[in-house]
Amino acid sequence: MDDLDRAIILATQEGMPLVSQPYHAVAEQVGSTPAEVMERLRTMLESGVIRRIAAVPNHYALGYSANGMTVWDVADERVDEMGERIGQLESVSHCYQRPRHLPDWPYNLFAMVHGHDRAEVERKALQIAELLGDACRAHEILYSTRILKKTGLRISG
Repeated sequence: MDDLDRAIILATQEGMPLVSQPYHAVAEQVGSTPAEVMERLRTMLESGVIRRIAAVPNHYALGYSANGMTVWDVADERVDEMGERIGQLESVSHCYQRPRHLPDWPYNLFAMVHGHDRAEVERKALQIAELLGDACRAHEILYSTRILKKTGLRISG
């Protein structure tokens, strides 16, 4: 990573500029061209320096006031396969595996779903349960009680 890569990260780590041509705005800020900014970001994505470029919606502002982290006790030998399938569902914003903490916490697969109300979240969880079938032994829905600011790793100037 060179000085230009670092400048691009610093310019974008709080979010892309909310303008019609965000790569042009970043390029102007870091003294480069839009094409080079896009190429540098692509290279950093491919190498794993940055993980993703994506919109982070405010679900509450979009009317999704019921947000449930569904947690699942999935057979270890099937958790990768089932996680891939669940992560592709339109109703799942993110899905990942975490270690169990037995005997109190048997859950190893997490999938976040959003709904306009809890009934909608429960319907979406039922779809996941049907997809998991006998690979799932138990599940719960943990509802959000407040909004937390989501940020990733930041570097300082």
